[in-house]
Amino acid sequence: MDELIDITDKHGNLLGKSELKSVVHLKGYYHHTSHVWFYTKNGEVLLSQRSAKKSICPLLWDVSVAGHIDSGETAKQAAIRETKEEIDLNIQENDLYKIGVFECFQSYNNGIIDNEFHNTFISELKIPLSQLTPQHEEVEALKLITLDEFASLILNIAANNNHLVSSNKSYYEFVLQELKKL
Repeated sequence: MDELIDITDKHGNLLGKSELKSVVHLKGYYHHTSHVWFYTKNGEVLLSQRSAKKSICPLLWDVSVAGHIDSGETAKQAAIRETKEEIDLNIQENDLYKIGVFECFQSYNNGIIDNEFHNTFISELKIPLSQLTPQHEEVEALKLITLDEFASLILNIAANNNHLVSSNKSYYEFVLQELKKL
């Protein structure tokens, strides 16, 4: 879907302009996304395997839920919408705890220039994994792993570059530290 996205400056400040996502990625305009990392009280984190249909990093494991913030939408509204769309889970704004905004500026061989600000939240997963339904256009599979397993995947990210998105190593390390505080 080619949704309308608000454009920002290189610091993430909204410019009062919006453009289609395809144009944003073609021209490398700065823009915002929402990320939600779900965790359990048992010390696990939910990872999503990116769909084989994705144009960027297909079949790699990554954040639980992520997506672009549509024009006029807040980061929390996008997080709620994307969670419902990608894993069929209803959450509320008060379920989201913001841990930061992270720059992710990447160019890919397929011509996509992706200059994103990840508005990143953590949220407790309160239902069993079996009750989540992945949106197959976005998510190939879901899995819960322990924080120790997540730490090991991050530590060995170069060796396991077919598992996690290797360019996100420092981002994953920050998220892991936040999850360990819970």
